[in-house]
Amino acid sequence: MSLFTSFDTSASGLTAQRYRMDIIAENVANANTTRTEDGDPYRRKVVVFEEKGVRNSDSFSHVLGNVSKNYAGKGVKVAKVFEDNVTEMNMVYDPSNPDADENGYVTYPNVNIITEMTNLIDASRSYEANATAFNASKSMAQRGLELGQ
Repeated sequence: MSLFTSFDTSASGLTAQRYRMDIIAENVANANTTRTEDGDPYRRKVVVFEEKGVRNSDSFSHVLGNVSKNYAGKGVKVAKVFEDNVTEMNMVYDPSNPDADENGYVTYPNVNIITEMTNLIDASRSYEANATAFNASKSMAQRGLELGQ
């Protein structure tokens, strides 16, 4: 693995985790949004990562032929951001709310602040780990340049 590949791998991790933190912040900011532009309550968003440069071919010969390339590391990218349709929305009885249904219940987003804060801690720790790896690669490069003097 070249030095610049390690920079690229760490930088892609930094970028991906930063995007994940942005999505988590959006979820927290909309935790009480009962009506979006389309009239429905806000739905929690989830980020999915995948390795950069992965092809969808699962044949044995393709995998076997590229085994050595897979050890080099290519970094990570955001594959998609999807709305969480599995977690149930929160129903709260509040007949005075203008968004209440005929039974007096208001549908609040499926955002759990504890889950979001846990995910935020995880993303920030991953960001820190990528920053540490980037700085270690940078210091190795600087040390190599100093040896050449």
